[in-house]
Amino acid sequence: MQRPVLSLRSLVLVLSALVITSSATITNAVAQEEKKEEWITLFDGKTLDGWEQIGGKGKSKWEVVDGVIVGTGDVSMLVNTTGPYKNFKYRAEVKINDKGNSGLYFRTTRRPGFMDGYEAQINSSHTDPIRTGSLYGMCHIYKELAKPDTWMTYEVEVSDDKWRGRDMTRIKFSLDGEELYEYYDFDKTYGPGHFAFQQHDPGSKVEIRKAEVMPLKD
Repeated sequence: MQRPVLSLRSLVLVLSALVITSSATITNAVAQEEKKEEWITLFDGKTLDGWEQIGGKGKSKWEVVDGVIVGTGDVSMLVNTTGPYKNFKYRAEVKINDKGNSGLYFRTTRRPGFMDGYEAQINSSHTDPIRTGSLYGMCHIYKELAKPDTWMTYEVEVSDDKWRGRDMTRIKFSLDGEELYEYYDFDKTYGPGHFAFQQHDPGSKVEIRKAEVMPLKD
């Protein structure tokens, strides 16, 4: 039996249908991928819902003032109750007062102290010489990169990875849209955890007006 021969017009229609189907499939795949990697807001701009103060009861204060989280008083931590998070991008808009000190914590415990979890230093002019941009205890910057009483956007990207066959945790730091460095933690010091902000001492005042996370694939 002789096979039917497609006319040129029919062949064009078939090819067009294949192109449209392929394009739709690609578009859907891209849309799904973008949907997976969306920024999730951790601060609603009005309340401390989703956050809990750890320590400093009665002497340390975390409150929302005019759409901004403000930390004052004695030593304490403000911990985000969602998570834990493993691989992610995390960014926050923060401000520290002159002579103030704070920290942006990630992969920390649910009830952390100062040594629990990675800490991105927030410090422009405190007596501690380790400044903003530092991964505290691991990679230090001593130059002032952010002025006191000035809003800045801090971003960290964290993922468990390999480098030349060795397991490690890759941590990328950016400040106001500029990448500072990548740090490879071959000890994989901290596993999946939570986010937190530090209230360092009575002379410090830290402010946060945005905190967002974008989970990444494991």
